[in-house]
Amino acid sequence: MHSVLRVEGGHPLQGTITVRGAKNFVPKAMVASLLGDGPSQLSNVPLIRDVDVVSDLLSLHGVAVEFDQRTGVMSLDPRNVTVASRTDIDSLGGASRIPILFCGPLLHQIGEAFIPELGGCNIGGRPIDFHLDTLRRFGAVVDKRSDGIHITKPLEGLHGAVIDLPFPSVGATEQTLLTAVMAEGVTTLKGAAVEPEIMDLINVLQKMGAIISVNTDRTIRIEGVPVLHGYRHTALPDRIEAASWGAAALATGGDIRVLGAHQPDMTTFLNTFRKVGGAFDIEDDGIRFYHPGGELSSIALETAVHPGFMTDWQQPLVVALTQAQGLSIVHETVYENRFGFTKALRKMGANIQVYRECLGGTPCRFGERNFFHSAAISGPTPLRAADIEVPDLRGGFSHLIAALAAEGTSTVSGIDVISRGYEHFTTKLHQLDARVEYVDA
Repeated sequence: MHSVLRVEGGHPLQGTITVRGAKNFVPKAMVASLLGDGPSQLSNVPLIRDVDVVSDLLSLHGVAVEFDQRTGVMSLDPRNVTVASRTDIDSLGGASRIPILFCGPLLHQIGEAFIPELGGCNIGGRPIDFHLDTLRRFGAVVDKRSDGIHITKPLEGLHGAVIDLPFPSVGATEQTLLTAVMAEGVTTLKGAAVEPEIMDLINVLQKMGAIISVNTDRTIRIEGVPVLHGYRHTALPDRIEAASWGAAALATGGDIRVLGAHQPDMTTFLNTFRKVGGAFDIEDDGIRFYHPGGELSSIALETAVHPGFMTDWQQPLVVALTQAQGLSIVHETVYENRFGFTKALRKMGANIQVYRECLGGTPCRFGERNFFHSAAISGPTPLRAADIEVPDLRGGFSHLIAALAAEGTSTVSGIDVISRGYEHFTTKLHQLDARVEYVDA
């Protein structure tokens, strides 16, 4: 794929596109198939790079993976799971953070796991030690070496544990679930993340035979079972991609029908979208997002874990807020380095200031740690074309939205990063009458 996209901005995005399964769920459900004693089938799978990485990692471990890209149906057969070459694992490690989630299932199935250098977006701390400490709680033996981290299961097997998370981490919750379901005894996870993608992973594990209960105080209780089976499941749609296209409609003055978008998973986003001045129609097969005309309104916004305003919704919406009347305040409480993408927006004419202080909300854990985690956006400000470099997945899509909203022709470099989480995004742009084309770097 070319890595540079030429974008002629200033034209409203209009048309219909489709979103498939959630990036933050599908790879985890693929990993869960390792726990079964027979084949699994996952539907509504998107063609994104994270799915490719996990498919390759599963194949390295002996899982037979078949993916019909047209229908989005994937079959996964783990009956011949085996130890993979460390060199092969290492060659894929830098592309994703998913390998860390292989540990629990591999320990149960073959007694060992290997973690290479991990990749992912540089948006804030996602400490691997958090995962390793969780695995140790279950009795796993963790050995850090020069070539990576080696993890083994003791002779007596893994056992249940009591885990109290200091913050509702999605990754730590997933790690606990994937390890606890076949550990001996009961595991209690306090302070768990309860995002829709987590709940759908619990749905998958329950279909496989797991016993999991979720309490209203963010406590998840898992009773370990000796055997799990394959599953058949349809992935929930990607609420981040759906919201990103909604923000694009708002920023460009457009009208986009997002087939597959699911209202119950997007309630908080839809409320905020309406407060800013956007309009939407809930339809049987999706959501129509559009700019109804008139001025957009400034807001005060704080990101939070579910059911709060999702951190991944923040960056695309900030682009739309550059076109709102007045001063908007955005306080980021989930990832400490999420405002790096605003540098390019300022280059394009946006009036955005970032601050170390906790603005517009309750003091958060980043307030005393010298991170620029609050932003003030004054608008409306016309955006002008520029040459910009994609910093990460969500920031990159936000840059793309800004280029589409700006007057003139921009070049967006490193655009292939967006394919990690947005299926066929350039095809969808053409479906929306965007004037974009790849150019040689």
